Amino acid sequence: MADFRTERDSMGELKVPAKALYGAQTQRAIDNFPISGLHLPRAFIRALGLIKAAAAEANLALGHLKKAQAAAIRKAALAVAEGQHDDQFPIDVFQTGSGTSTNMNANEVIAHLAAKAGNKVHPNDHVNYGQSSNDVIPTAIHVSAMLTTHEQLLPALKHLKRIIDRRASELRNVPKTGRTHLMDAMPVTFGQELSGWSAQIDSAIERINDSLKRTRQLPLGGTAVGTGINADPKFGPAVARELKKLTDVRFDSAANYFEGMAAQDAAVELSGQLKTLAVALMKIANDLRWMNSGPLAGLGEIELPALQPGSSIMPGKVNPVIPEATAMVAAQVIGNDAAITVAGQSGNFQLNVMLPLIAYNLLQSIHILANVSRLLADKSLADFRVNAERVNQALAMNPILVTALNPVIGYEKGAAIAKQAYKEKRPIMDVALEKSGLSKEELKKLLDPRVLTKGGIHGGGGGG
Repeated sequence: MADFRTERDSMGELKVPAKALYGAQTQRAIDNFPISGLHLPRAFIRALGLIKAAAAEANLALGHLKKAQAAAIRKAALAVAEGQHDDQFPIDVFQTGSGTSTNMNANEVIAHLAAKAGNKVHPNDHVNYGQSSNDVIPTAIHVSAMLTTHEQLLPALKHLKRIIDRRASELRNVPKTGRTHLMDAMPVTFGQELSGWSAQIDSAIERINDSLKRTRQLPLGGTAVGTGINADPKFGPAVARELKKLTDVRFDSAANYFEGMAAQDAAVELSGQLKTLAVALMKIANDLRWMNSGPLAGLGEIELPALQPGSSIMPGKVNPVIPEATAMVAAQVIGNDAAITVAGQSGNFQLNVMLPLIAYNLLQSIHILANVSRLLADKSLADFRVNAERVNQALAMNPILVTALNPVIGYEKGAAIAKQAYKEKRPIMDVALEKSGLSKEELKKLLDPRVLTKGGIHGGGGGG
C-alpha cells in the first residue's frame, strides 16, 4: 500500500495514489465515472486556475482571507492555470452535471500545492471561500470560452479573411463561369466569388463578437442557488476585475446570477454562432473541392497545393485534403451545437445540470475552428493556382452568355441560340454570329466575359 495514502472527506476515508495532488472527492469521481476517458480541456482547467487566483485576491481585499493564505492559493492556482498540473485533473467529462467533481478537483489540487509550499489551506473553507460549484463551473465556461475565442478563434478568422482578400484582389480581373444549381450561369470573376467568402467570414466575426457581450458576464457570486449565500456581495464584481487584470480581457459580473446559473443561454448563443461559422466554412471548402475537381474529368478550374499522396493504390493521385478536413470540422461543430442545445435545455429550477458537456463541446468547437481556419488560409487559399486555359475554354463554350443579348434580340431568340450552341458543342460567339443578326464587333462587346461580370445593362430578366 506504499503507493497509496489515506484521505478523508465528509463521506469517510478512501485510498488515493500517494503522488496525487488531489484528495478524496476527486478520487470518488474517478471511481464513479469511468465512462469516456475524455477530460475537460486545457482551456477549461486554465480558466479554473484563473478564477481561483482571482477569488483569492478578491477575498483578501474584502478581508475574508489572511495574506499568507491568499498568496499561497494564488500561487498554486496560477500554476494550475499555466498547465503545470494538468495530469492532476483526470475526471471524466461525463460526471455530475454541476461539475462539482471538477471544482473540488481544483480546490484539492490547489490546497495540496499550497500545503507543500508550507501554507496549510482548506480546499472548501479557503480555496472555495465565497463560491459554490454551481457558480464556479458556469463562470469557468464563460471565462474559457472568452479567452479561447479572443486568443485563438478571432485572430485565426481575421487571418483567413486577410488571405481571402489578398487572393480576391489578385484575381479581381480573372473571369470564370458562374454556376447556379451547379449548372453554368453568367460569368463572375474569381475576385467576386472570393469576396463572397470574405463577407461570410466578416459576418461570422461580427456575430461572434456580439455574442461575447453576453459571454463576458460571470455568475460568480451567486453561490449555491443564485442568492449569494455565504458570499460577500462585493465578491462577484471584485473577481471580474481581478480576472481582467490577469488576462487583459474584459469580464463583468452578471446582472442576474439566477440566469447565469440556471440557464446556459450565453453558451448556447455562442455555439450557434460557431455553427453559423461552420456552415460558412463548409460552403467555402466545398466550393474549393468542386473548383479543384478533376484534374481532367472534373471542373479543373484551380489547382490546390499538393500536400500528400492521395491514394494507397492509385499512383499520382492528389486529393483536396485541407478542404476535406475543414468540412469534417464543420460537421463536428454542427454536432457539438446540437449537443449544447440539448444541454442548454437542461436547466432545472436554479441550476443547469449538463455543464461539463457544454464546456467540453463549446471549447472543442472553438479550438478546431481556429486551427482549421488557419490551415485553410495557409495551405489551400494562399497558393492555389488558376487553370487559365481550362477556365477560358469553359467561358467560350458557355451558352448562358447569350443572356447578355436578351435586351437586343429577345429571350426566345437567345434561348434558341443557346440550345443550338450546346447541342453542337460550339462557342456561343459562332452560333450568335450566324443567328442573331449582329455583327462580330457588336457580339464581341456584348459577350465579353469581363464586361459581363460588371452587370448593368448586360443583365437579362428572370431568375435561377
